[in-house]
Amino acid sequence: MYSQLYFDYNATTPCLKEVVDSMLPYFNQDFGNPSSSHHPYGWLAKSAVEDATLAIAQNLGISPSSLVFTSGATESINMVLKGVARKMQSKGNHIITTKSEHKAVLDTCAFLEENGFEVTYLDVDSKGLISVEMLSEMLRPETILVSILYANNETGTVQPLDEISRLTHKNGSLLFSDTTQALGKVDLSKVFQLVDFACFSAHKVYGPKGIGLVFIKDNEDGNGLPSFIQGGGQQKKQRGGTINTPLIVGFSKAIALAIENINIETQRLKTLRNKLETGLLQIELAISNSTTPQRLPNTVHISFPYVDGANLLTALSRQIAVSNGSACNSASVEPSHVLTAMGIERSLAYASLRLSLGKYSTENDIEKAIAIITNEVVKQRDNNILWDRREKEPTP
Repeated sequence: MYSQLYFDYNATTPCLKEVVDSMLPYFNQDFGNPSSSHHPYGWLAKSAVEDATLAIAQNLGISPSSLVFTSGATESINMVLKGVARKMQSKGNHIITTKSEHKAVLDTCAFLEENGFEVTYLDVDSKGLISVEMLSEMLRPETILVSILYANNETGTVQPLDEISRLTHKNGSLLFSDTTQALGKVDLSKVFQLVDFACFSAHKVYGPKGIGLVFIKDNEDGNGLPSFIQGGGQQKKQRGGTINTPLIVGFSKAIALAIENINIETQRLKTLRNKLETGLLQIELAISNSTTPQRLPNTVHISFPYVDGANLLTALSRQIAVSNGSACNSASVEPSHVLTAMGIERSLAYASLRLSLGKYSTENDIEKAIAIITNEVVKQRDNNILWDRREKEPTP
C-alpha cells in the first residue's frame, strides 16, 4: 500500500471489498452470457443483471427501463449527445452547453460541430455558475438539447438545475446533465425529475472501472436513443455487445452502499472539507475557487499565487496524491479550462490544487495535508524572486 495521503477521490475511488465479493462469482462460477437463452448458465446471468438493474432503480428512485449500461461516463456522454443529435436533427441542429463542462462533453460537441451542428458555449461567472438569463436568451426554436454539468468535477460547483430545467423544457428542448461526480455525494432524487438524460460511472462511487450508466427518462421500446453501438441488439437495441454481468452487479452493490449512509457521509465529508479549506486559506494570499453555497461536500479547490503549480505538484506527490484538476486533462499543458472559464488568470490557474475527500479520509489526514501543503508553498515561494518583490499590505 502506498504511504501517500489520498486526496484525489474525484479522479477515482478504491473498489470496496463488498463490491469485489459481489462480482467474483460472475467471473468464474456463474459466468454465462445473459443473452444465452437456452441453458441455465445464461438464465442465471440474465437474472443477476435484472436483479442488479432493479436494485439500482430502486435505490435511485427511477424506473429500471430508464437505464442503459455503458463502459463509463465518457461513453455515456457520447451516447446521449450524438444520439439526441441523430434523433432530433429534423427539428433543429442547435445545442447549448457551457465552457466549464467536462472535456468529454466539450470534445463531443466539437465533433458535432464538425458534422453540421451549431453549439453555443455559455459563459460562467467567477463562481462557476451559468446565468439563467443568458440561457434564456440563447434558447431558440431549433435548440434540440441543453447539456449542463450538474456538479463540477474540479470546483464542486452545483448548477441551478431546477431553473435550467424549467427554461429548457418551456422551449421544447431536451436536458442532459452529466451527474457523474454527484452520485453518492448528494441526493439526486429531484435531479431525475428535472432532466431527460443523466450519466454515471461506477469507479467514482467505490465500484469497478469500466462500467457506467445512462439514465433516459422516456426509454420505453422505440422511444429511447438510436443505437450507439450496433451488434446483437442488446439493451433495447441501444447498445450492442455482451452485457458485462460482473461489473453491473458490482455497480449495483456500490450504489446500494453509497445510498445507504449518504446523509451521514455527506455531513462527515462536509465537516472535513471545511476544516481542510479553512486550514489552507490560512496560507498567505491563498484563494478558494469553490465559493458557491451549493457545492459538493468533498471538494476543495485552492490557488496559491507566486507558486509554480507543476513544481508544487511534483513536490507534493511524495506525500500526497492530489491533482490540479480533472484526471482526464492530465496530459494537457494548458491551465484548467474550468478555471479560465471562471475568469481566473492563467498564472493563477496553473498554481492551483484540487483536493477531493472520500470514504477513508480522516481528520488526521486533513491536519497532515494542511501542514504538508503549507510547508511546501512556503518553500516554493522562497525560491521565487517575485514573492520577495510583491506588493505588501502597508503596515498600520
